Amino acid sequence: MELEHPDRETLELTAVLHALSDPGRLRIVQILAADSGPRPCGSFGLDVTKSTMTHHFRVLREAGVIRQWREGTSKLSALRRDDLEARFPGLLDAVLAPAPVA
Repeated sequence: MELEHPDRETLELTAVLHALSDPGRLRIVQILAADSGPRPCGSFGLDVTKSTMTHHFRVLREAGVIRQWREGTSKLSALRRDDLEARFPGLLDAVLAPAPVA
């Protein structure tokens, strides 16, 4: 069963921002951004239930923030950095930048 992903041209800013608004989903994106390759879904170490992780990955995938695919018994996730940069230049860098210290 192939997972559905929106095409680059159909990515919506409101959906991407919604996906990034949750701290758990933002943490997933931060981990993927810091890693050069795809990661298995079970390797993120977030302290949430499996069903909550599944929900977070689905929201990120359906918004076009990540791409997921199956390899054997694993589901891998990767950040769609090129697609996000092409559609919304600078957004991902702005979201991932450390917060300024007051």
